[in-house]
Amino acid sequence: MSIFDHCAYSQHEQVHFVSDKSTGLNAIIAVHDTRLGPAVGGCRIHAYPSSQDALSDALRLSQAMTYKNVLAGLPFGGGKSVIIADPQTEKTSEMLEVFGTYIDQLGGKYIAAEDSGTSPSDMAHIAKTTQHVAGLSTEHSDGDPSPATARGVLVSIQTAAEHKLGRRQLEGLSVVVQGLGHVGFELAKLLMREGAIVYGSDANQENLNRAAQELEVHPVDVNSCLSMPCDILAPCALGGVLNEHNIPNLAMKIVAGAANNQLATPQDAIRLADRGILYCPDFLINSGGILDIYHRRTNASANVILDAEKSFLDRLTVVLETAARHSTTPYQVASHMAEQLREMDTEALLPKQAA
Repeated sequence: MSIFDHCAYSQHEQVHFVSDKSTGLNAIIAVHDTRLGPAVGGCRIHAYPSSQDALSDALRLSQAMTYKNVLAGLPFGGGKSVIIADPQTEKTSEMLEVFGTYIDQLGGKYIAAEDSGTSPSDMAHIAKTTQHVAGLSTEHSDGDPSPATARGVLVSIQTAAEHKLGRRQLEGLSVVVQGLGHVGFELAKLLMREGAIVYGSDANQENLNRAAQELEVHPVDVNSCLSMPCDILAPCALGGVLNEHNIPNLAMKIVAGAANNQLATPQDAIRLADRGILYCPDFLINSGGILDIYHRRTNASANVILDAEKSFLDRLTVVLETAARHSTTPYQVASHMAEQLREMDTEALLPKQAA
């Protein structure tokens, strides 16, 4: 099958397949769009069942990054890279350094950042062989964008609760956090501070144990977390978790989480709406991390950062209200908005401090 016939191909500018026998590196770099700036997106390391699965993920994630960046008002395009390996047993510093050389060959078209399976220390290894990397530790920051992502999702959950439930306060509401890694753990912590009753699941038992012991999150079996009755589901693991098979069994009022590409297909947004479930598009509400990375790179002031965070959250309110007014889904509204913004003049989208 030609990549141009792939169901996830969406007029991507470039797709690179890279391999290095000496380090076991097998990776894909997908550059979706650079009209508004370099394609910025995380480097994900995952033990994909097949190269086709890795390609599908890279293509879908890179397009989602285009939408995420433009909706966040950032002068970036969308890209993503995936390394086919088990991050616990196969990832090495040598592999990451070699991968950096391939990123460098793109001449700045793609800028890598942290994602599932990678960390700020991994970015430091990549940075040994290319300058086109973000999310590095500095004297002012540990480089981890996870807390910023979690903060954005929390406020988005509050906005969704106000829209769907008529209350912004989360006290007493039940929330299932699927995935308790970097972002999921931070989100669970914030939710509990707001008085929510937090349940959590994770395929990694260590992550689940940590959340249960340190936060007193109520553990839920990974196979039943999606069907558990609750007020809010916050997917914070890998994508494609909501599909035509499990949506009929869902028993929550709101889905709002940090995971990328939570829907298996765009049609699943309609399936959720038909069930009366409010779905907040992930590429709209999980922008906190990329905003944090951008503003740290530009040494922005605290006020500028607060204004930027408020701007993308205001956009969520607009999306939810527009969807309700036109009897469509927030996913369709946000996707259409992103496509419209992509066609605008670049200067119109630049934050003031970068113009």
